Amino acid sequence: MASPLPPPPPPLPLSPPPPPYAIPPALPPTISPPPPPPTPVLAPPPPPFLYPSPPPPFPPPPMPVAEPPILSAPPPKTSPLPVPHPPPPRTTTHRHSGSDSSNITKPSRNTVPRRGSSGDIVFKTAAAASLAVVAGLVMLSLVGAAFWFVKKRRRPTTGGNSVGSVMPASLGSSLQPSYSLYPRSPTGPLVKHGSGSHMFFYSPSHQSLGSLTLCFTYEELLDCTNGFSNYNLLGKGGFGCVYKGCLPDGREVAVKQLKVGGAQGEREFRAEVDIISRVHHRHLVSLVGYCISENQRLLVYDYVPNNTLYHHLHEQGRQVIDWPTRIKIAAGAARGIAYLHEDCHPRIIHRDIKSSNILLDDKFEAQVSDFGLARLNMDTSTHITTRVMGTFGYLAPEYASTGKLTAKSDVYSFGVVLLELITGRKPVDISQPLGDESLVEWARPLLLHALESGEFERLLDPRLENKYNKSEMFRMIEAAASCVRHSAPMRPRMIQVVRALDILVDTDLSNGVQPGQSEIFDSVRHSAEIRIFQRMPFGSHDYSSELNTNN
Repeated sequence: MASPLPPPPPPLPLSPPPPPYAIPPALPPTISPPPPPPTPVLAPPPPPFLYPSPPPPFPPPPMPVAEPPILSAPPPKTSPLPVPHPPPPRTTTHRHSGSDSSNITKPSRNTVPRRGSSGDIVFKTAAAASLAVVAGLVMLSLVGAAFWFVKKRRRPTTGGNSVGSVMPASLGSSLQPSYSLYPRSPTGPLVKHGSGSHMFFYSPSHQSLGSLTLCFTYEELLDCTNGFSNYNLLGKGGFGCVYKGCLPDGREVAVKQLKVGGAQGEREFRAEVDIISRVHHRHLVSLVGYCISENQRLLVYDYVPNNTLYHHLHEQGRQVIDWPTRIKIAAGAARGIAYLHEDCHPRIIHRDIKSSNILLDDKFEAQVSDFGLARLNMDTSTHITTRVMGTFGYLAPEYASTGKLTAKSDVYSFGVVLLELITGRKPVDISQPLGDESLVEWARPLLLHALESGEFERLLDPRLENKYNKSEMFRMIEAAASCVRHSAPMRPRMIQVVRALDILVDTDLSNGVQPGQSEIFDSVRHSAEIRIFQRMPFGSHDYSSELNTNN
């Protein structure tokens, strides 16, 4: 009888196998007890490479292994907790001591570091995102600051129709388009020619000193004056020649070509022109524009059509100016000069008040010109005491001793203009007898006699033919005598002269108030002012402050 076959080996694996992820000791796997599931990985905080030899603090419930999802899916962004999945299949059904242990240990070793690297990736991703946000905020701040700075730079500075705007970077003599001749459009980049036949582009580089002051090229002014021809010549003065010009839009201008040779630089010239461009008064000629071209300096003014006071008073063949018109001219010129002295910032001393610098319009309204030009034409290489800044016959006596022209020097010069209106004589007339060439020196004894006796017929222009008001004439004689005093502190201020002359002018300033209803018509105060003027011309007391107190 045959011996029975041995039992097949498969029943042996029926014994409980070791867990797939346990790392057994060096003893055979059959002797070691089954270790708990690999939950120490989930216990906080598990060291990534420690062996799970110590038992867990509490027996965790059997949970699925989370390593395979970590290997197959990207790391979660918010929570490192694993998503439950069915356990992976066992890697072998045979007992092996060395090979099985190594095969089982490898996945565990790979899995634990990968969980650590996943946390690092999350931390690095968050850090990178934070850095990106900070960098973006910094870039946005820089862009916003740059935009604000550029917008502020482009915004005109000026204040209140201020004439302060961006000066041109270069004002050379090269040909430029004719758009610089036209006012800048505040609403668009195009400015239309007056005839409608041309359109000119606005150029920021041609912005001028003021909102109404234009920058011209030399070629443009050469064009509008017919090459500065003698036919367009209006006159010559101490500061240069004046030519009539016509802009392409039909506007008539007077172009003053300053004498070449001054040592003043371009920046200083612009600074002085900027001051002049800010002066706006009905009795002052307005500056239209300017030009700087190599050694050329030109100023462009509004054209005043009715010539000068000197022309109407002293040129032969001219119609005689009647007395009311003379009063109006004197009062208007006084207002303009007083504005320069009192209301301009900085205050402006004209330095060359004379009848040829008082222009007249068609209604014989006075407009004072050439204010501020003494500083523009100043030669810094010449000492101020040897540089004649005014016109002989109008210069105050203190100029010879101090070499300085002040506001009271302008008052003296205006007093000479008043004497021209009263007498009809030139400030210096070489056709007169010896010793009588100077108007002021000839008039002094006659002024004293008129103020003492009230007789002034020898002073008057014979062309008036007694067609004047005696009280008004006496009032103007008092004002003239006060202005031409030898001592500068004894002269009145221009604002005081304006008040004296305004009473002579029939204006609408009363607003319907009748005499006796306002202090303007206070006869007592009026008489006091007359007495002060009577004492001022040849006295020694300073009545300037007294006049100011009374007014």
